[in-house]
Amino acid sequence: MMHPVLLVDPDRASREYVRKMIEWNRWGFVVGACAETFEKAVSLMGGSSFSLVLINIRGDCDRWLQLCEEIRKRSRIPIILFGGKRSFHLVRKAMRSKVSDYLPDPVTSGELSGSLQAVRMELEQSSPIPHGGSGEHLQALAVPAGCRNADSGSDIIEQVKARVQHSLHENITLKEIARTLHFNSSYLGQKFKEHENMTFHEYLLRQRMEKAKALLAHTRMKIYEIANEVGYSDLDWFYKKFKSYTGVSANQYRKMFSDTA
Repeated sequence: MMHPVLLVDPDRASREYVRKMIEWNRWGFVVGACAETFEKAVSLMGGSSFSLVLINIRGDCDRWLQLCEEIRKRSRIPIILFGGKRSFHLVRKAMRSKVSDYLPDPVTSGELSGSLQAVRMELEQSSPIPHGGSGEHLQALAVPAGCRNADSGSDIIEQVKARVQHSLHENITLKEIARTLHFNSSYLGQKFKEHENMTFHEYLLRQRMEKAKALLAHTRMKIYEIANEVGYSDLDWFYKKFKSYTGVSANQYRKMFSDTA
């Protein structure tokens, strides 16, 4: 089953980019309609059935947050906001409208995929099991976690990677991911290494460091904010890991980009 998405974005080029940014079908979604304006979004919400609303709030943030409030008057549909600033003020406003996720710039395909994966799980958990499929569902639950195939392993590994992208700012572990996906953590770690040619911990470190590099180069966030954004509450530990990964300190890395700006 494909979940239809309403994409709200006033910029045509941005809409096309978002459409091609990820393989929507892989995550169980399809862009069903687009809205360029507040009014068209409200109209489409009233006449069509969607499973998710994806809103680009870049530019007029307050206007699009008003749209969230308008949607909440009539529906509890999941909402993902993207393209906004890294602002506590904006995040707090978004939380009041109970959005499912807030993805500030620069948004990566991994972050969007992770958000979609989380929303899909939310939708599936809130949907009743069809009567005709209950036997198959129970049979799947009865199979030991470490013995499931999950589309030859590739699909489950993509889910693990999406969870990583979605939770880089958290103290994420393979054990916790394995628990939520109903897999044995040792088995999942082995399959991950076979599929990616690196351990889960090596992959997690790489994703955190690459995101830190992007934030250092392209934003004015404080280094302690960047450390928190990629899952390090201990700033000294972040400094140590970053220098070990890149060969230079975080301050030196940022300076290389400021010198060429």
